[in-house]
Amino acid sequence: MPSSIFSRFRILPILYFAKRQVSRLKLWVWVKVGFVKKVLIQPYAGYGNGKELYLAGRVLADRDIQASALEDRFWRNFRKMRKRFLTIVFPGVDLEADFQGKIIKVTTDEEGYFEIVLPLKDLEILQGWQPIRLRLLHDLLGRSTEVNAIGEVYFPVSNPDYGIISDIDDTILTTGAMRMWEMLKVTFTQNAHTRIPFAGVSEFYDALRKGRDQILSNPIFYVSSSPWNIYDFLMEFLDAHKIPKGPLMLRDLGLSRDQFIAGSHEVHKLKQINHILDVFQELAFILIGDSGQKDPQIYLEVVKSHPGRILAVYIRDVSGSDLSDLIAEFLIQGVELILVKDTTAAAAHALSKGWILPSDTEKIKDQKVEDERGT
Repeated sequence: MPSSIFSRFRILPILYFAKRQVSRLKLWVWVKVGFVKKVLIQPYAGYGNGKELYLAGRVLADRDIQASALEDRFWRNFRKMRKRFLTIVFPGVDLEADFQGKIIKVTTDEEGYFEIVLPLKDLEILQGWQPIRLRLLHDLLGRSTEVNAIGEVYFPVSNPDYGIISDIDDTILTTGAMRMWEMLKVTFTQNAHTRIPFAGVSEFYDALRKGRDQILSNPIFYVSSSPWNIYDFLMEFLDAHKIPKGPLMLRDLGLSRDQFIAGSHEVHKLKQINHILDVFQELAFILIGDSGQKDPQIYLEVVKSHPGRILAVYIRDVSGSDLSDLIAEFLIQGVELILVKDTTAAAAHALSKGWILPSDTEKIKDQKVEDERGT
C-alpha cells in the first residue's frame, strides 16, 4: 500500500474522532447555555411499494428557517443558507414512527440521521402521499416538551406506465456544479423563488408524470449529490416553480469514519437509484441527468445492472463533452442515450416513443418561450 494511502487511513479515524468530540462539546455547550431553544425532527419525503416503506430524516436544533419570498435580498438569503449549514445535531436519540398503527423505533446515528424501513404486511395502503407520525422518545432539553413531526411517504398508483429518476444540479436548475465559486455564490445568495429552472422543465416533468392517460400516475424521484442541509430549500424550489413533487435522495457531505467526504457522487447516486429500482421491481424507468458530473457513466452502470428496466436516458449537455463512445455503449445494452441542448428536444423524443401526448409538447414549447422571456 502506498505510504500516502497508508497515512490517509491512519489520520482519518483521528480526524473523525476529533470531529465527534468537538460536535459533542458544541452540543453540550449550546444546550447548557440555552442557545438551543427547540428540537426539530426533519423528515425527508419517503416512498413505499405496499410491502414496505422507506423514510429518512434528521434530529437537529430548530434554527427557525422561514420560507423565502421573492423580495428577499442578499443578506436574508445568506443568513438562511448559513443556518442550514451550521447545524447542531442530536446523535444517539430514539424516535418512534407510527404508520397506520404499525410502530417502529429507530435511533439517530452520529450525525443525527435516522432511517425507517417498515414492513407493511396486512395493511391496505392508500395511493399517493400518506402521513407517518414521528415522536422523540427523549426529553433533550429537560423541559418535558414533546417533539413530534409528520412525514410523508409516497405510494404510486397501481399500474403506472413508468417511473422517472432525475438529477437536480444542472439538470433542473443551473448550479455551476463544475465551477465551485459559481456554485457557492448562487447557493448562498439566491432563494427558491429567484433560482430559475431550465426553460420548460416543469411542463416536461408534468407531462412525464401524466403520460398518455393524463393522470398523475407515473412516480418521480430526485437523486442528487446536493447535501441534506438544503433539503427544505429544494422542496420549496420544486413547489415555487410547479415542478412535480417527489422524494429527494440527497447525501451527507461531512467527514465520515471511512471517507473524508461521506460518499462519493457516483457511489451515492448508484446506491439510491439501485434502491429505488429494487423497491419498484415491476416498473421501468426513464433517467434524466446532465453531462457535467458523470451522470452518463453512472446511468450506464444502472442499465447494465438492471437489464430491460431503463426505457431511455436524457442527458442535458452542459459541458460540450464528446459522448459518442458512451452513446454507442448504451445502444449495445439496448437503451438510447439522448444528448439534448434543451427540454424541447427531450420532449420530442418522448413524444416519438408515445410516452407523452402532442398537446404536451406544445405546452412545453410555450412554457420554454415564456421562461426564456422572463429570465
